[in-house]
Amino acid sequence: MSLHINGKSHDLPEDPRVSLLDFIRRDAGLTGTKKGCDHGQCGACTVIVNGMRINSCLTLAVMHDGDDVTTIEGLGSVAEPSTLQQAFVDHDGYQCGYCTPGQICSATAMIDEIAAGMPSDATADLTGAPSLTDEEIRERMSGNLCRCGAYSNIVAAIREVAGEAS
Repeated sequence: MSLHINGKSHDLPEDPRVSLLDFIRRDAGLTGTKKGCDHGQCGACTVIVNGMRINSCLTLAVMHDGDDVTTIEGLGSVAEPSTLQQAFVDHDGYQCGYCTPGQICSATAMIDEIAAGMPSDATADLTGAPSLTDEEIRERMSGNLCRCGAYSNIVAAIREVAGEAS
């Protein structure tokens, strides 16, 4: 049994009680994903599993046999940041940086969700394609908390990458 993190195969832990978050940080040595509240309320531990964003603190590693997991390290690097990582820097959307990996993983998957036409609670017309309004972004990113209050900068970074910056 194994899972793939950022394209690299990792044997799953023998202990079935290990959370995906702890497995990523401790066993795979990828410390970009942060442990915040450890209750799925802050979003600091958000990773992308098979294209969908999840809170890695709320799931067990053994539940992801064969899955593809993308962490912040899998999106880009300091030398070659992803477009969204660069937009966070450009718009000062990272502040202290603790929540930033989860914010960027969540936003990356969120942009894909909107492109796929998946509605949210903020989507006014459920029969049409959702648009990337500030309200839509805030609703979709509401599971990711920023104690520094950089929300307007985060929204600006997401809008820029989604191609709808004003």
